[in-house]
Amino acid sequence: MSRPAISVKRVREDEQRPFTELWMSARVEAGVSPEVAARAASEGRVAAALGREDVRAYVAMADGRAVGFAVAATSPFSALTEAPCVTIDQLYVVPEARKHGVARQLMSAVTVYADSRGCEQIGCNVPAQHREANRFFARLGFSSQVVRRITTVSALRRRLGTDEQRTHSLEALLHRRRSLRARAAQSANRLAG
Repeated sequence: MSRPAISVKRVREDEQRPFTELWMSARVEAGVSPEVAARAASEGRVAAALGREDVRAYVAMADGRAVGFAVAATSPFSALTEAPCVTIDQLYVVPEARKHGVARQLMSAVTVYADSRGCEQIGCNVPAQHREANRFFARLGFSSQVVRRITTVSALRRRLGTDEQRTHSLEALLHRRRSLRARAAQSANRLAG
């Protein structure tokens, strides 16, 4: 059985539907409920991301259907360097199309994008628990450079013991009010954008 011909094209504003459907599938496969994924798409999260100048998305097609996507963004490698770097934020291939060269084709498109932006480095975000994805990137020459750890603000505050110190103070009350206002403003901006 021969492999289907794979074509990769940039996702344009008028061609977002196949990409959005794949993005929702990737979110569901990652453990997000279908309802939450659909709500995020309907709220314009995909359109907002694709509308940014520093973000580029590609969709891979095989036999007339979308089978994978890559999302890359250009930014400095770190806050203290000015050298631009393309970071692959997401790379996804539908399960039945994996191990057929789809991801390699998407990576080729990202490489051309990095060249066009004058970037000497390409980075990627790969969840530590995804062994196959880590192997794929390692085979392409990506090495582990940093480990990115994430926590919530409230969890860190508890661990640092600052919750107890600020519980009864006026400063704590003002801080909570500012945090609530900032979150409300972010939510309003997401809904408006």
